[in-house]
Amino acid sequence: MCWTTWSAAISISEAFQSFLSNIAVDNTETIALRYGEITRALNIRFRDTESKTANTLQVGSYGRGTAIKGISDLDILYIMPSRSWPDYKDGRQLQLLRDTADAIRARYPNTDVRVDRLVVQVLYARFQVEVQPVFEEADGSFTYPDTSSGGSWKTTRPREELRAISDADMAKNRNVRRLCKMVRAWKNKHGVAMGGLLIDSLAHRFLNGTGYYDDKSYVYYDYMARDLFEFLGSLPDQEYFAALGSGQRVKVKKKFQKKARNAHKLCLEAIEANEAGNRNEKWRKVFGRGFPAAAEEASKAFILEGNYQARNTEEIIENKFPVDIRYPITLDCEVRQHGFRSFLLRSMLLDRLPLFTRKSLRFFVAEHGIPGRFQLYWKVLNRGTEAVRRDCIRGQIVLGNAGLEKTENTMFRGEHVVECYAVQNHVVVATDRIRVPIQEASED
Repeated sequence: MCWTTWSAAISISEAFQSFLSNIAVDNTETIALRYGEITRALNIRFRDTESKTANTLQVGSYGRGTAIKGISDLDILYIMPSRSWPDYKDGRQLQLLRDTADAIRARYPNTDVRVDRLVVQVLYARFQVEVQPVFEEADGSFTYPDTSSGGSWKTTRPREELRAISDADMAKNRNVRRLCKMVRAWKNKHGVAMGGLLIDSLAHRFLNGTGYYDDKSYVYYDYMARDLFEFLGSLPDQEYFAALGSGQRVKVKKKFQKKARNAHKLCLEAIEANEAGNRNEKWRKVFGRGFPAAAEEASKAFILEGNYQARNTEEIIENKFPVDIRYPITLDCEVRQHGFRSFLLRSMLLDRLPLFTRKSLRFFVAEHGIPGRFQLYWKVLNRGTEAVRRDCIRGQIVLGNAGLEKTENTMFRGEHVVECYAVQNHVVVATDRIRVPIQEASED
């Protein structure tokens, strides 16, 4: 290997190490404190002990060791004493959840505690813990309550999932959990509504299907990301995939294959980039701001284009809220001009129809899968030489109205972008963006 290639490889290794360090969970002490408080409350109620660790199992992304910074949905199983089974077995699933909620409220009356269909939700600032009371079976599985359709008991096998990812991570040179974290950064950047167990199961399947990365580490993570997104993009469109370890069905919230194929293309561009700064910026298009920027680009107060300079007024959503994408949302735009027929912008982009100045734009949420109430924030970012010449970059993040829409006008040419962010419990849980490529209208 020549010196130039070796130097680039070292740089790639350092960049991915920094990336994974940047997206690491940064509130582990707070999470441990909350887990301990909940466990203690339940042990006092059901076992008359004050242990903060006994009789619980941390599951979900945090339990599997695949969570990243901004995680807002934590999961814990509380293992009920077997002697309590007769109290709940005969159609008393809802009562078990209510008793669990009451035990937490009794110890922490100022905390927002709610009973949901399968779990008890404990809401803290910027994250929630979902507590699921379960009964352990002889085979290591757990029976849990489902309150829908009159109530029933179902089975879950999280220990098999925890064991599978731990074993694979050791066998694959610790690459499995790191890859899972990288995919989470991608889904947060691009608003991909993939559940954590689905991400972990598919990353696990990908690495188990190849031995190429068994002895590789950070210096090959550019290739590993490329191959992973190619794998995701080629998967069949189906409603469920099998979970790692347990084989249980994991529901697909929304198709992810197209965005994975786009990510694969971006990876190819990043790998082909020779200049380090340009390469890092291309990886940031894949994974977001967690990937380190080139030193000279780390903090830009001004944007330069041609002979013009503009103030960089863009605001970054991660500086306002944690981002933990869990639900789908689709943004569209109605293009209107007085006396003319209106069009939808996404259809125009698909048909490659031009968007001219002097139009009225009504951006709106076409559909979403977000349960409950949420607030919608907007960002309108102007790009191109004309935006810089006018010193009109914009990019401020503003709270929208109750109608989930925003009206703008096409003032000048450029590759503009509009983004929306759905916020629940001070966390961004869904996001989408739409390109607004404006051309100058003719004088005819």
